[in-house]
Amino acid sequence: MRPIQKVAVIGLGTMGSGIAQVCAQAGLTTYCREISQELVDRGLGLIDKNLNTALQKGKVTQEFVDQTKANLIPTTQLEDLADVDLVIEAVVENIEVKRELFTALDTICAPHTLLASNTSSLSITEMAAMTQRRSQVLGLHFFNPAFLMKLVEVVKGLETSDETIALAYGFAEKIGKTAVLSKDTPGFIVNLLLIPYLLDAARVYENGLASAQDIDNAMKLGAGHPMGPLTLMDMIGIDVCVMVGDIFFDAYREPKYNVPPLLRRMVMAGHLGRKSGQGFYSY
Repeated sequence: MRPIQKVAVIGLGTMGSGIAQVCAQAGLTTYCREISQELVDRGLGLIDKNLNTALQKGKVTQEFVDQTKANLIPTTQLEDLADVDLVIEAVVENIEVKRELFTALDTICAPHTLLASNTSSLSITEMAAMTQRRSQVLGLHFFNPAFLMKLVEVVKGLETSDETIALAYGFAEKIGKTAVLSKDTPGFIVNLLLIPYLLDAARVYENGLASAQDIDNAMKLGAGHPMGPLTLMDMIGIDVCVMVGDIFFDAYREPKYNVPPLLRRMVMAGHLGRKSGQGFYSY
């Protein structure tokens, strides 16, 4: 088995930039690919901000920051990823976009390269089916913020090999994460349990049973959660919660995955949470 030394992250939004940061911090050569230079610069700016905050708090040294930045290689060209050991895509949560991307990567990347998706809900097996390396395709689902959260879900598609899973576990250990293994089912482990909880919290609020603050405080102080469900939804993005809920409902047809009307109205109004400045709370 060839150990993972060079990584590429495709998509440098909140999740992708965090994943790239974690890889670079672990000493891995990390290609950072976006579709335009503007988006590359924005993604690197997010990493700079995170590193500078850690530096100001005394959690890291200037030398660590400089070395991490030196490990980042920005690019807008997929062809630059030809010889990496692992590609992690963190593009928009749309199966058609991901199918197209995996088809292209299969042609461009070296035969040994592993192809991974950071999807939270879509089928790894379906993405693998677009390639001639189905045994080397897997899910690597990180959690937000990726540079702080310790978990990564390793997702085994129908044809993912045991060797690929072993390499993924070694990679997770190298970047300081704890890995858990899940079969390829919508939601994997965490979101399969988390999304119904969040949707139920939205129903409690929608039905006027309690205020947003009281719902969040109840779960923080009564259940020991670090963050209340409505605050968490604002952080994830209300639109993302709706989209994932719909994917689960289409897959399972169970009422617990049915998205409350309030969330759809919030999305229509542009109340998407932190990223829009307004969700259940104002930011």
